[in-house]
Amino acid sequence: MILSAIAAMRKHRSKADFKGRRYEAVLIVQAVSWYLRYPLKYRDIEELFLERGLKVGHSTLKRWVLAYAPLIEKRLLQFRQPHCGSVRIDETYIKVRDGWRYLYRAVDKHGNPVDFLLTADRDLDAARRSFRKMLADEPLLAPDRIGTDGAGPYPRAIAESRQAGLLPRTPIHYVTEHLQQGIDSDHFRVKRSMPRVGGLRSFNTARRAIQGFEAMLWLRKGFGFVGAWTVREQNQLLAIRFGLPQANKG
Repeated sequence: MILSAIAAMRKHRSKADFKGRRYEAVLIVQAVSWYLRYPLKYRDIEELFLERGLKVGHSTLKRWVLAYAPLIEKRLLQFRQPHCGSVRIDETYIKVRDGWRYLYRAVDKHGNPVDFLLTADRDLDAARRSFRKMLADEPLLAPDRIGTDGAGPYPRAIAESRQAGLLPRTPIHYVTEHLQQGIDSDHFRVKRSMPRVGGLRSFNTARRAIQGFEAMLWLRKGFGFVGAWTVREQNQLLAIRFGLPQANKG
């Protein structure tokens, strides 16, 4: 009875999520996941659909990504694992049409995602905001060890987070390039699917798309699930979270 109620609720939510769309929800989620998972342009996906006899314009695909990339992040958020207490924070460059922007990212020492924030500048205010976003919702999971690359704003941002009550105790702050190599590799994993020619088209486009790129990286890492975790299982989880029928279950 309970499982049937959950299935019915998800099916109802799926209808609401895709209300007014011309194409089936399964097709939309597939297209958005392709864009977020692989280094494909909108016109590449347009051609893939044409091969299957489906005419979906690249502008339509862009609208789907902007609408559903943040929703994929929201649907997968509950599966993220608590971090181990040792967090590494770093920023990387993201090309946006009108210039370079900065993506602040935090992962724990095992590579589990903690949080991320896209900012226009790389300064103390941006560091403060990244800590606030990381800590405000889950202060009980505040890290006791924080690693950075030695950028000047971080010590003050950590101190101010402690004063604001976002950190229940002062964490150990260590600076080492060796330990930061792990997060540098993680930057590459999330950026390799992003558009390389021309970059993302605007700050708002970049922010919404990056929510999806990050969520797809969570999905690929598997949330600590045991056993096989292929693209098939990843797609099945996406289908479940959107209340959609699962393809190729046999």
